[in-house]
Amino acid sequence: MTTTIIAFVAVLGILILIHEWGHFIVARLSGVGVERFSIGFGPVLWRYKGKETEYCLSAIPMGGYVKMVGDDENPLEGGRTTNVDPARSFNLKPIWVCFLIVFAGPGMNFVLAIVLASLAFMVWGRPVVPAVVGRVAEASPAAQAGLKAGDKIVAVDGRPVQYWDEVQAVVQESRGRKLVLTVSGANGERKIEVTPQRVAGRDIFGDEQDYWDLGARQAVSDLAKIGDVIPGGPAAAAGIKPGDIAVSVQGQPIASWDDLADAISKRPGQPTELGIKRGDTMLTVTVTPAPTGPEGKGRIGISHAVAPGLGAVFVRSNPGVALKEGVLKTWEWTYMTVKGMFKLVTGQLAPSNIGGPIQIAAAAGEQARQGLAYLTLFTALISVNLAVLNLLPVPMLDGGHLLFFVCEAVLGRPISVRKREIAQQVGFVLLMMLMVYAMYNDLSRYDVFHRFFR
Repeated sequence: MTTTIIAFVAVLGILILIHEWGHFIVARLSGVGVERFSIGFGPVLWRYKGKETEYCLSAIPMGGYVKMVGDDENPLEGGRTTNVDPARSFNLKPIWVCFLIVFAGPGMNFVLAIVLASLAFMVWGRPVVPAVVGRVAEASPAAQAGLKAGDKIVAVDGRPVQYWDEVQAVVQESRGRKLVLTVSGANGERKIEVTPQRVAGRDIFGDEQDYWDLGARQAVSDLAKIGDVIPGGPAAAAGIKPGDIAVSVQGQPIASWDDLADAISKRPGQPTELGIKRGDTMLTVTVTPAPTGPEGKGRIGISHAVAPGLGAVFVRSNPGVALKEGVLKTWEWTYMTVKGMFKLVTGQLAPSNIGGPIQIAAAAGEQARQGLAYLTLFTALISVNLAVLNLLPVPMLDGGHLLFFVCEAVLGRPISVRKREIAQQVGFVLLMMLMVYAMYNDLSRYDVFHRFFR
């Protein structure tokens, strides 16, 4: 519990501080006066009065704000300023300056994500496994080409490779083109030709997507090791625990997390036998996947454990490569966050997927127990989520302010103060409703209501 609380406070504090600092520093550089820099909302618990700005810690730690001279529309930031210096007023600055000040908050969250991800890749590295073949599926392209378990792939089309993810990257880039593998095995080195086949897979949202496959798996398999188990979900009811490894579904062996997810998604509402390895003990449990989403795909309420498998090694990147990897990872997270939000809005994802501070705290604690590298990447991921959320065109959020500026630029005149105030009040109510619903989801996941009323 102590680890969870410390991790939650550290993650949330860093994200809020960096976000508000983005607004603050661009406002100051633009000549806008800043009256208050607050971490948290509501009653002030601690304050320090600087030359111009009051720095505060406030009672509600679910965000923060930078109150600028002349910006009095946000109901969470106190009353109006009595004496305003026109030269330092936010509302009297050109639209593009106001736009930059507001965008700087989520912009800094994107920058933080890139910095943290790059730091993780440079200091701790990324887990990789050697390019050694494990299981080869019967009648697959790999089997037909003569690839065998224990073979080590040393080059693809003459390009040297060391790790399995390098092999996978080249296979995906091939788009079904014939590849020449240089393989080292029991009988020495040899070259084989193999043509990847198109197969149907699923992304993290359960959507089908095609990818290219040789029909061979790495020797150090991406085991179906279970991370979190959602309280009250089908998996929890069946007695599945974090750290368990699923080895079979309905008596059929599985070799990876994708195999497990694919099998479960096809059995909504059907009792399903899972073979579970728990330490040195083998168990058989029966779980009934719950239909989820508009297509009713089966889900049992588990997540993939983030710890690398046995045999994995960590490879550090040099600063230049680490920065590139950090940018690419931040872009990937941004794309997935936007896609997830779109699916929530359009009803393709159940609203029960919305999480609040309790879920963030639990996840932060779990990542902290895995190690500082995992907590760093988790912080980067949540920073991306915060940036995207704040850019939504909802009054009270940065995206709502940016929308007002765009409308003003198009119309050639500002939207009336009264209309902006009404929009802010509506946005405030919507955000409070969302926060209450997220808290309800968090409490439901941990079966709080059932325990309280039983």
